Amino acid sequence: MQITTEIFGNVLVAHTPDELTDDTSTDFVNSLSDAINQQHYQVVLQMDRSEVLDSAGLTALLDLQDLTREQGGNLKISGLEEPGKKILEMTRLDQRIDIFDSVIEAVASFQ
Repeated sequence: MQITTEIFGNVLVAHTPDELTDDTSTDFVNSLSDAINQQHYQVVLQMDRSEVLDSAGLTALLDLQDLTREQGGNLKISGLEEPGKKILEMTRLDQRIDIFDSVIEAVASFQ
């Protein structure tokens, strides 16, 4: 799986796939794990394109958050549309992962 990423200072911004599901989540986590292990501990997931999010996708978010925190960093989410926001609210993941409207706000929050 090819993940589009950008670096802003010491923050890695990764664009999530259209579907973060059982079919894609393992490859997604593996792709980002490599980047995180290469000293990118501050990660923003730009989720504006993600239209489908299932339990495997939620687990992937938590796995990535754990990985970044083990390295002394953190994971934040930006651009999540209403269905995804509602899912994170219902599962209370919005209390574990910081959510921002824009990638600029999310990146700036690491300063």
